[in-house]
Amino acid sequence: MTHRPVTRVSLVSPLACAAVLAALVPAAGAQAAPAAAPRLLAPQGTELLPNLDDDARRCTLRPGDLDRLDTAVDERLAACNDAADEVVNGAADLEDLTPLRVPPTATGAGASARVSVPAAQARYARIFVERGGRYVSLGAGGPLGADELRRGVRLAVEGRDVVRDRARWDGRVDVTLTVTDRGATRGATVRLRVVPVLLQHDLQPARHVFAAAPGPGTGQPAEVPVSSRRPGGWDAFAGSLRTAARDSGLPARALRFQPGTAEWWRDVWRQDIAEPGYVTKQTPEGPRTMRILLRSPNHWTSPDGRAASLRRAGRLLYRDLRGPGVGIVQQYTTRRDAGVDELLNFTGNVESLPPYPGHPQGRILYGATPERHPDPSFVTMLRSQGRQEPLVLDTSWLLVGHVDETVHVVRAGNARGWTLAYSDPRLALDLLRRAHRAGEGGQVPFADTDAREKPTVDQMLDHERRTGDNADAARRIDGQLSVLLRATGLRRDELVPLPVLYAQEDAGGGVRRHRALSPALANGLSLTARDFAPPAPHGPRVGGRDLFRDEAERRLRAQGVRVHWVEDFSWAHLGGGEVHCATNALRQVP
Repeated sequence: MTHRPVTRVSLVSPLACAAVLAALVPAAGAQAAPAAAPRLLAPQGTELLPNLDDDARRCTLRPGDLDRLDTAVDERLAACNDAADEVVNGAADLEDLTPLRVPPTATGAGASARVSVPAAQARYARIFVERGGRYVSLGAGGPLGADELRRGVRLAVEGRDVVRDRARWDGRVDVTLTVTDRGATRGATVRLRVVPVLLQHDLQPARHVFAAAPGPGTGQPAEVPVSSRRPGGWDAFAGSLRTAARDSGLPARALRFQPGTAEWWRDVWRQDIAEPGYVTKQTPEGPRTMRILLRSPNHWTSPDGRAASLRRAGRLLYRDLRGPGVGIVQQYTTRRDAGVDELLNFTGNVESLPPYPGHPQGRILYGATPERHPDPSFVTMLRSQGRQEPLVLDTSWLLVGHVDETVHVVRAGNARGWTLAYSDPRLALDLLRRAHRAGEGGQVPFADTDAREKPTVDQMLDHERRTGDNADAARRIDGQLSVLLRATGLRRDELVPLPVLYAQEDAGGGVRRHRALSPALANGLSLTARDFAPPAPHGPRVGGRDLFRDEAERRLRAQGVRVHWVEDFSWAHLGGGEVHCATNALRQVP
């Protein structure tokens, strides 16, 4: 069968701001004295969480779910959360709802009342009423009895989705209490708003880190573009990552390795299956926070059009991370223009800048051009949160095309407390020339790696003279930095250059793009604001010292950053990524 293009969504809701209104609407011909106007109160404020977590851990995967190439599996997994049922799933779930109160109201015996939300908002909210010591669902609205009004009514409102497209729904939920009594109808309305999803940034300390592990069988996925090279060197990668985590103060139990299945385990890019964020509502008792993981919008259709699936590695989010306080959102569309690139749908292409003047929540950062860009509905969802104005960089010249390949937020001693580390091919060439002048031109920097090609220092310099690949990459990175400096107010001398060599490769269709020839040092994992775990550089050596390593350590140490090297050359680098691509972190939320 054929698949018609549709936009897929998975329900949830939140934001904040309110107005309480009262209105008198006399019934036709009424002569009786009007009853008192009803009141509808919001004792904890008017912010609404999207209740997408699974407090009772009732959502589970079925046998075979990790492997089936079928979007029906993805839709079913996304549809299971606390907002999907008609019950309050325990005390923790109740705290995720926003309470409303109707104070005891003097009414006549024949009074009737109804609480409701407008039809256009009905899919985004659910109302519960406390009866007999338990909360009962009224759906999008239902009746209240006169005796309930006289005693006072306890309501709770559940947000059922995040804002995905402000043109369709802007996060408002208007809850109206209408009371008809003694010939008059009066109403009170409280406006709730679903809170926006905020993306975490790299200065927030990691609380949980996860990475891939080898699985059984061949493990080559059909549905996502990853290298056909079998990842190797996992013991070295895992061992050095464990050491980096331990030395940064992360408990051993907070680092988790997830093997995939025999059908797709070579999809080791855990950064690329989800971008972590969070939602927070403020209450008199303090903030109530829920993590929201934005699943990558990688969508695949078989060549014959008979099968379709999202990225199967993303289903690990539902198996291993969804639960109390953690929800998953998937947003994608099959209405895609020719410029949508599945590589740019990897969520390593979505990062964020910390807060700075004019942007108190920071900014989203992603890579795109009109000719090569991510899923438009996913970008619309990011923009619709309205708190972290996106900043777009040109990453089209990179083979993979992610913003995390060339820039990374690190702490700094400046007024704002942070700056950017970036890939610097010019610095890398300067260090190669230093090695040449020291008589090390015949040295093979990648001699101790699994690299297929192992050029000498002089061969690398000769290649640059013939091709200008690094000079071109440097000009492209200059363009990215120009956008970043203009947007943030950072000065060029505040940035932290890190040595990285580039080479162009055939990207198909006669197009050549750049990839990091030496490990891209900016593409590392921040464990705390002061602890950074970049890939071991395997740079040229002089006097037994790795020049790339020493230069990176010197420049980062000047910013108060401790460096913890991770060996990822065989596990990640040769497959087109680095430590950051191969890991992900759930960070401490404010």
